[in-house]
Amino acid sequence: MEEKPKNQINIELTDEMAGGIYSNLAIITHSPTEFVLDFVSLMPGTPKAKVKSRIVMTPQHAKRLFKALAENINKYESAFGNIREVGTDSIPPFTMGGPKAQA
Repeated sequence: MEEKPKNQINIELTDEMAGGIYSNLAIITHSPTEFVLDFVSLMPGTPKAKVKSRIVMTPQHAKRLFKALAENINKYESAFGNIREVGTDSIPPFTMGGPKAQA
């Protein structure tokens, strides 16, 4: 009988989630105990946009996400070249009554 590693986690990806949700704007707010990441699909010429997905996590998990994202961006740029940033000056500041958001 094959023994599974003790720290293995089985993660299920449903058909509904497999297609993903497109987002071109992330609004990040936080409190002393939580980080809230709102993912928005903002279309040009449309005065209104809806949050497509909201993720709430602890500060510790937010920091892990930050490190994992930085590591994966470095791997991506090593394989495909630098990611060019465009249009970041035109993004409006969002505060939503909390700390200044950064995307």
